[in-house]
This record gives sequence, structure tokens and C-alpha cells, in this order.
Amino acid sequence: MARATRSLTSRVVVGVLSLLLVGGVIVAIASFAYGQQAAKQAYDRLLLGAASDIAESITILNGTPMADLPVSAFQLLAQAPDDRIGYAVRGPDEQLLTGHAAVTSAPEPQRRPSNQPVFFDATLQNEAARFVTITRIFAEREFSGTVSVTVGQTMLARNAMALGLTRDALIASILAGLALMVLAIVVIRNAMAPLDRIASELLDRDPYDLTPMDNNVPAEAAVMVDAMNRFMRRLDRQIGSMRNLISDTAHQLRTPVAAIRTQAELASEETVPEAQRLMVGRLARRSRSLGELLDQMLSRALVIHRTDSAPRRPIDLRDVALEVVEARDHELLSPGAEVELVIGPDPIFVMADEISLTEAAKNMFNNALRHGTPPVRIGVSRTGTRASLWVQDAGPGPTPEVLSRMGQRFERNAASKGQSAGLGLSIVRAVAEAFEGDLTMTPTDDGFRVSLTLTAHEVPE
Repeated sequence: MARATRSLTSRVVVGVLSLLLVGGVIVAIASFAYGQQAAKQAYDRLLLGAASDIAESITILNGTPMADLPVSAFQLLAQAPDDRIGYAVRGPDEQLLTGHAAVTSAPEPQRRPSNQPVFFDATLQNEAARFVTITRIFAEREFSGTVSVTVGQTMLARNAMALGLTRDALIASILAGLALMVLAIVVIRNAMAPLDRIASELLDRDPYDLTPMDNNVPAEAAVMVDAMNRFMRRLDRQIGSMRNLISDTAHQLRTPVAAIRTQAELASEETVPEAQRLMVGRLARRSRSLGELLDQMLSRALVIHRTDSAPRRPIDLRDVALEVVEARDHELLSPGAEVELVIGPDPIFVMADEISLTEAAKNMFNNALRHGTPPVRIGVSRTGTRASLWVQDAGPGPTPEVLSRMGQRFERNAASKGQSAGLGLSIVRAVAEAFEGDLTMTPTDDGFRVSLTLTAHEVPE
């Protein structure tokens, strides 16, 4: 049973909504803190105004501080009608001059020598309350000392104000969040529209249509489209190679197989021993030719497959040339032919597939043995940033007309006399194209050289 997968759109939407939710929680906490701070500052100012009015009303009469409580002080405190209030005016020795004895001044550690106000929290009739103490200093002939004024108020109004500010901020944040959520969903769906178009285009395509897709999409989707296009190009090459292999096999094997069958039937019916030996010899030559054809066709299919799928690694061309010589195929193809290996002491690296390079080198070497003039030399060289794997024989090489056609599939040289499948240099050309290289065939002063040239690779020591 296939596991249900979430769409990319839903994942992005969930991610954006999660961010909005986290942002909403942060906004709620910040709104609550702001509401508390705003309410605290507002009602602290009311307390300070009331305490200041009372402090300003204190006068010295016959050496005794007297307080004529102003109405304005209580009008300020009346801004919170549901709260209880309390006040106390005390002399130098904390003697209560007027007010409520339960209202105490600011604690000693918080008192200041000047007349700056001191705010503190305490209880008023068993309820949480906020207090402020103002100290007024007198230095007169009849009285010298300090008089403190403490005014307190319970916190119902300020808590209600803090909650109201928080509620209003949250309502605005929720409405803005909902609008952002709607806009985010619309934007995300528009942003994902190219992916839907790509999916629709793929679904509507013919199964055999491997042409590149339109990459006129946003940069993020273009990466995926480019990757799919590269994959389809590789797949198209693979399918093309299989089609060529099938068509080449059907075309090239039909005639030799029919000839072998006919010659086998004639040989089985022939009664003259000498004629029968001749027929068996022709049958053996046909069989060898068919075997060589099959080997080269399979080699070409292997090379084309590996150049698209095998990873590229640093390959020393000297090892490839050495492996070709040590395989000793020349002893079977051209017994007695002189073969020379030309390699230097320094490694020459290229980035390629070792099996593909080896197949190309074998075909170059075997082609020279079959159609060239001994001695045959195989070697490697480097010029600047280019590294070459080459095979050279002592012959003059083909004519310019034949040379222009060499390297194509089933193109035979006149020197082959029908003994070549015409695939050897085709394999070399396929390897050169796969690894961004060149296949060159040039006459030299002492023979004819075929070179597979690739970009040299520097391997750090």
C-alpha cells in the first residue's frame, strides 16, 4: 500500500502558519507586557499627582506641620472609582499627622534623602496595592525636619487597563494574522503554480517524447527542470543507442548468418573431400568475421552505456596503453608484427571511465594491426592542458576521401577487404565525444597516427 505523501504546497503553508503562530504568541506576550507597563505608568502618575498635591498643601503652624488636604488630590484618584485608596502624612519620627495608620511609608532601604518619589508594592486592606511616598524637607525657624506623604491605591483599574490594552492589541494582531495567512496561502499557491504546470506537462506528454522541457520557470524550479532535461537527454541517448544496436544487429547479422547457413548446408551435402575442405575453410572464416562483428557491436554498446552512467575518475593514460599491450591481442591478430610501447616516467591523468578508455585504445590498436603497416606503436603524450592516447603505424594511411568518412558506423577502409565490421574507430569517436575530447587521424613523417585527445587532469600529490 502506497504511503500518502504531503504536497509541497501544504508543507510550505504549514511552515508559514507555524511561523505566524509563533509570531502571534510573541506578539501576545509583548502586548501583555506593554499593557502592564502602560497601565503602571498611567496610574503611577495619578498616584504621584495626588501625593504631590497633598505634599504641597503642608504648612507649618506654631512649629507643627499641618496638612489641608486638597480636593484635587482625591479627584485624581477618583479616575479609578472601583479601587480603594489610602493615605498617610507623617512627621520626622514617623508620627502620624493625618491619614490612615495602616498606610506605611516606603521601606527604609528604598528611601531617598531628597524629595524624589519612591514607588513600592504592598497591601491595602488585604488587597494588592501600589503606593508612592514623597518626602518634603522643611528648614524653618519654628520647624526643621522632614514630612512624608504616602498615597496608595488598589490595582483593579490598572489591571483592567492592562488587560484591555492586551485584548485590543491581540484583536488587531489576530485580524492582521488572518489577513497575512490568506495572503500567504495565495502567494504560496501562485509560487507553486510553475510546479503544477511542470507536472501537467509531464502527464500530458507522449511516453516517447524526450525533448527538453521549457525552463522558463523561477530559479528554484529551473534547477529541477534542468536536472530532468539532463536525465531525459541521457535517456534519449540510451534509447537511441538501443535502437541503433537493434537495427544494426538486424541489418549486419542477416547476411553473414544466411551465408554461414548456406555454406554449412552445402558443405554437409558435398561429397568431394577437397571441395568440402574448401567450404569448411570459408565457413570458418565467415564464423570468425561474425564473431568479430558481434564483439565490436557489443563493445560499442558497452562504451555508450558506460559513458552516460559510469562515474568519472582520474585515469593514468600510461596504464591504459600498458594494459592494451600486455593483453597480447596482437599475437593473434598479426603474428610476428612488431609492437612498441611509448610512455614516459611521468603520469598523464584524465577524468574518464577506465573501461571505456581501454575499449577505445584496443580498437585503435587492433585497427592499426589489421589495416596498417608494422611496426605499430602505442603511446601517450601531453601538450599543455591536452593529453593524448595515440596509435601509429608505418603505413601511408587512407586517402583524404576515405579519411573524411572514417569514424562513422560500419564505414570500411578499402584495405580491410571486407574483414572489418567498420565499428572500431566509431567506438573511439563515441568515447571522445562522451569525455569532451577529439579523435584526430593525421599522416606523419614516418607513418599514420590516430589520437584520442582529452583534457589533462592535475592530481594533487
